[in-house]
Amino acid sequence: MLRLQARVRRASAEGPGELKRTASLCNGCTNKCGLWINTKDGEFATLDGNPDNAESAGTLCARGHGFAQMTYSADRLTQPMKRMENGDFEPISWENAYAEISEKLTMIIAENGPESFAFIRDGRPAIDWYAPRFVAALGSANLYTHGASCNLSSQSAYRATIGGGFSADIANSKMVMFIGRSYADGITPSAVKAVADLSESGSCKIVMVDPRYNNTCNFADQWVPIKPGTDLALVLAMSHVLISEELYDKDFVRDHVLGFYAFKKEIEQFPPEWASEICGVPAETIATLAHEMAEAAPAAVIEPSWRAAFGCAHQNSFMTGRAVAAFNALLGNYGKEGGALLSSSPSLGELPADKFPNPPAAQVGRVGNAEYPLAAPGMGTCLAALQAALDGKMKAMFFYQSNAAKGYANPKVWEEGLANCELVVDIDVQMSETALLADYVLPECSYLERMEVVTPHGGKHNTLTLRDKAIEIIHPETKPVSQIFTELSAALGIGQYFDFTIEDLVEAQLASVGASLDEIREKGVIELPSTFEYGTPKTFATPSGKVEFFSVTVGRAGLSPVITWQDRKVHPEEGEFYFVGGKQAVHSHTMTTSPIT
Repeated sequence: MLRLQARVRRASAEGPGELKRTASLCNGCTNKCGLWINTKDGEFATLDGNPDNAESAGTLCARGHGFAQMTYSADRLTQPMKRMENGDFEPISWENAYAEISEKLTMIIAENGPESFAFIRDGRPAIDWYAPRFVAALGSANLYTHGASCNLSSQSAYRATIGGGFSADIANSKMVMFIGRSYADGITPSAVKAVADLSESGSCKIVMVDPRYNNTCNFADQWVPIKPGTDLALVLAMSHVLISEELYDKDFVRDHVLGFYAFKKEIEQFPPEWASEICGVPAETIATLAHEMAEAAPAAVIEPSWRAAFGCAHQNSFMTGRAVAAFNALLGNYGKEGGALLSSSPSLGELPADKFPNPPAAQVGRVGNAEYPLAAPGMGTCLAALQAALDGKMKAMFFYQSNAAKGYANPKVWEEGLANCELVVDIDVQMSETALLADYVLPECSYLERMEVVTPHGGKHNTLTLRDKAIEIIHPETKPVSQIFTELSAALGIGQYFDFTIEDLVEAQLASVGASLDEIREKGVIELPSTFEYGTPKTFATPSGKVEFFSVTVGRAGLSPVITWQDRKVHPEEGEFYFVGGKQAVHSHTMTTSPIT
């Protein structure tokens, strides 16, 4: 098999040849940065960041360039595989794989109901469209993301407090605090450039709160080392300072906050001196940070973070997310320039029902909804599916580029849960630890070799992007996931919901907003009308329509309705150490590694 270096030499050699560039999206992580794939005579040559794409802003990170090598990796899956009784894998034809999977899945659903089937996926454009349709067509509601190992707790907290996610308008901030988030360790190039520009301009104070001196600390004005899992104490103490010294935005609180006085009374017990004992940050530093944030407000913000600090890592991650959302409210920064901007995303129009009929809604709710009522609906918690498998209730599980057995913590428990299932199917580009535990492994082609659905992006500007096919499929027995679902659905007797090609779907999606495939192929990006403007939101998407410092919904779920202190679950004993996770600039979880090398 030719390695990437050989391909590059051939494609870059002097001499005549057909040059072509294809609009696409990087697949090195879930950010999906826009890029151009450059080919010569149909061979991959180089990548360029798309300057019209908000995430890449014309550049790509090292991971983005390096991940293209996956296309030519010797570790790629090249044909469908079936695990035999002795644990070894043997090749199987697509036709036989579809037939055996559909027979087993049909029997499982017939005997145990559609609630016995679950699908877990890492977010990618095509799967985010095809998987919900596939699961619903089978009568199940058990669709999950990898969020329980990433940022489910913080996203659920933001939903409970302000009605959804938010972004930090750091380009216009006078002070921004990052908690455990490191843009320079593998995030969108435009975000790295924004923080670098801020640092160079000197117009904004950048504070990095992290046990690690991470790579973004090079741009920071102040590094605040903190004990892992104690960020909540820091934020509560800063809130104590704002309220006790009346430095908060009284007008915003009066008009847009529910439960302020309950919160005010609650945090009387959380002064900087108290927090210092817990988090290891000097009380004077905590008070000074609060004063500086108040002075810079409303162009000051605690950035929403992602996984490492309080995405899902600790027992108190949900409460920490609520406290961060509340602190930003005390600054009165929601919707303000340099503050916290509520997340938004453009919607595509309705597709023709005769060509794209929607399957009926599932009659049984998603497993875990009752036990985890606060989990963000679009994510769910795959841990509920795991527990159901351990209990013998979840009989079949599908995975898409989602390495639960290695990347979701507790690998021994995941191994036990999957062993308890009667059918496990994994769709991936290479073997993962989850694939090694599956009954069937279906090989997808690389992202250079496939077209996917239109991807909307929100924020200040609404855009549509597209991952288009740049080269022909190298290994003829690999397929794009859109084709896999179309063919598997036909074998399962639900083919009427997938009776179209990916090209049909993309053209219909674009037509629904008055755009065309030729148009998006020309620039890689289509800009849609945006209604964004700075200004305090009139209402928040919470039950009360306000920022909820006190939440009846959270109380009904068995947690404290008022934002308060909650300790991390585990502390190191004498001679033990904290284990700290976080982004690494060269890898995306376990997706960019292979267990067989």
